Amino acid sequence: MKKIVAMLLALTMVFALCACGNSAAPAPSAEEDTPAAEQPAAEQPAAIKVGLVCLHDENSTYDLNFINAFKAACEATGAEALIKTGIPEDSKAYDAACELADAGCAVVFSDSYGHQDYMLEAAQEYPEVQFTACTGDKANGAGLDNYHNAFASIFEGRYLAGVAAGMKLQEMIDNGDFTAEEAKVGYVGAMSYAEVKSGYTAWFLGVRSIVPTVTMEVLFTGSWYDETLEQEGAEKLIQNGCKLISQHADSWGAPNACEKAGVPNVSYNGSTIANCPNTFIVSSRIDWTPYFTMAIEAVKAGESFDTDWCGTIETGSVVLTEVNEAVAAAGTAEKLEEVKAQLLDGSLKVFDCTKWTVNGENLDSYTGAWGLDGAEAIVDGVFAESTIRSAPYFDIDVDGIVLLAQ
Repeated sequence: MKKIVAMLLALTMVFALCACGNSAAPAPSAEEDTPAAEQPAAEQPAAIKVGLVCLHDENSTYDLNFINAFKAACEATGAEALIKTGIPEDSKAYDAACELADAGCAVVFSDSYGHQDYMLEAAQEYPEVQFTACTGDKANGAGLDNYHNAFASIFEGRYLAGVAAGMKLQEMIDNGDFTAEEAKVGYVGAMSYAEVKSGYTAWFLGVRSIVPTVTMEVLFTGSWYDETLEQEGAEKLIQNGCKLISQHADSWGAPNACEKAGVPNVSYNGSTIANCPNTFIVSSRIDWTPYFTMAIEAVKAGESFDTDWCGTIETGSVVLTEVNEAVAAAGTAEKLEEVKAQLLDGSLKVFDCTKWTVNGENLDSYTGAWGLDGAEAIVDGVFAESTIRSAPYFDIDVDGIVLLAQ
């Protein structure tokens, strides 16, 4: 009996050893790598926030141009876009800038000249945040590392748009619609600031490069955005005999008046072909995307960027819309490419002093430019626009242009 029990015990031990031999493989040691899928995901850095303060909203061609560029730059850089619209040029601009800084924005932009003092105040309050007053002119003298201005040589775009207008005007003369001596164009301006004067003078010189006999009437509305006044202004210019209209004002008022009257129009800041297919020719605008992208990337990298920046045709900051071939004179697009090439290679200067006069005389010196504290603005026979600072300072009333009261 004891032998049987002993044998049973021996067999039990054998089976137990076999079971141990067939057990699962030991767990990997701490030194062995775990599969990649089991590794904790690396924490992605949070997207930086950037803010834009707008004078009006998307109904303004001017503000829409800024908003579209801002969104494009944020998408390209992976930044989170915060936009405030309808912000007037008063202390509410300061409040808006501060609210964006408090919301975590690393850089805040504004789109109107009258915002700049309030942006400067916010920059002093938030030294860790970068602020840019686009179209402003006070950054160079502010003495702050976090306050900036930006603009572009849009006078070159205005000149090109003027060439397109001149081509249309010449076509109308050739068709017998009126004589060369009757060639008169009109311009609806918002304010009599240097920015507006620079723009309409460049446009006029572009027109006159094609039609030497042309004259121009300019009417100011006293507001950047007033659809009624802009429409009434265009209507008055048309009644005065202007054959073609352009503008530096932000609503659809002038283009709509032109469409209604059947008068060709060169708009600003974007195409108006949707509402004005029978009169729209072309539009010049500043593309702010290159600047916004550059500034955002600099802030992301912890790098500084220009206190006062001026975009150009070369940087992609001065652009034209597509030419409306249904309205523009034949060969307009080709002519614009030709003139653009001359601007790029330097053989053509918009404000070449031999191309315009004041009281019948060419200028060879000018130290009265607004905001330049007596600096010489004419260099080598050319008014050197947007080189001493980015914001325009051409404020001269040239022959051939008549300024009207509203």
